[in-house]
Amino acid sequence: MRKLISFVPLLLLLGCSSDTIDLSTPADMNLRVLVWNVLHGGNDVEQGAEKALAIIRSVKPDLVLLQESYDIDGDRPRLGEWLASELNWNQHQAQSTHLCVLTPMEIETTFFHDEWHGVGALLRDSEQREFLAWSTWIDYRAFIGYELRDNPDMSDATLLAAEDERSSRLQQAKAIIEHLQDAGQLAAHVPLLVGGDWNTPSHLDWTKDAARVYKNRRALALPVSTAMASAGFTDTFRVIYPNPIQHPGITWSPMFRGPVAGEEGTAQAFHRIDRLYLKNPIDVSEGWSLRPVDGKVLPLVWEDDLIPTKERMFPSDHGALLMDFEWIASSKL
Repeated sequence: MRKLISFVPLLLLLGCSSDTIDLSTPADMNLRVLVWNVLHGGNDVEQGAEKALAIIRSVKPDLVLLQESYDIDGDRPRLGEWLASELNWNQHQAQSTHLCVLTPMEIETTFFHDEWHGVGALLRDSEQREFLAWSTWIDYRAFIGYELRDNPDMSDATLLAAEDERSSRLQQAKAIIEHLQDAGQLAAHVPLLVGGDWNTPSHLDWTKDAARVYKNRRALALPVSTAMASAGFTDTFRVIYPNPIQHPGITWSPMFRGPVAGEEGTAQAFHRIDRLYLKNPIDVSEGWSLRPVDGKVLPLVWEDDLIPTKERMFPSDHGALLMDFEWIASSKL
């Protein structure tokens, strides 16, 4: 028999009461999205799947874009499928190795880009508003935060080569953009959300002032995030919090933070690598658009780093990005 997890420590970890965080606009005008890479499907933490389920129930998202939705230890299916069955929600993972779109809304159509790098769906809410949503993940190798941490004197050109020579991040991001272009989704008449684990920081966080304050940063036009911006996407968290110094939005890593005082080891490189991008229709004269109104990174309170991984309440090495949007109707509706 599985032990019941304690919800009191979980709620303290999330920094909230048992009630969902109130929003300033009516519920039927909002969309809440959770972007979350759940470490190895929750298998590295005791009752990891149950803890992930409890967090999702606590924050009550309308959409979860999952990464690392792997088989749960034991006789249960992949994490996304299991969560959908527990919540009585819909999900789309299909042939993807680990990407999943999870939602209580109706899934109108499903899309596939790559088993590792992209799955998507056309969703419809109870008010009959439609939007496109994609869960993504790109190459983890040659993480630029570690590259700069371990080789602080390397040139900008050598450092940037981590994105397209020592890894395939830039090529994979461009392939996602090209797929969306070819599918007509960049020019869709409904909002398009693309979120996941990009395994690289954003150029919006690598500014001159941020480099003065935070370790392992430079003022550089990091190519993956600039490619998304060039394709017409906005970084939803930075729409709400444009200053990366005051609101760093770090998602890597609340679990693995480096050596504690008096111990040897390698310090972490803390960055915002999990992001949600939005592209609204160019012409919204006869439809809907989305506007970011709030953003948070969970857990709001980091656990003591002396707690063993197995015993953590938050079951992932990635922070979870929670974004709230307001639906904006055209003047004709």
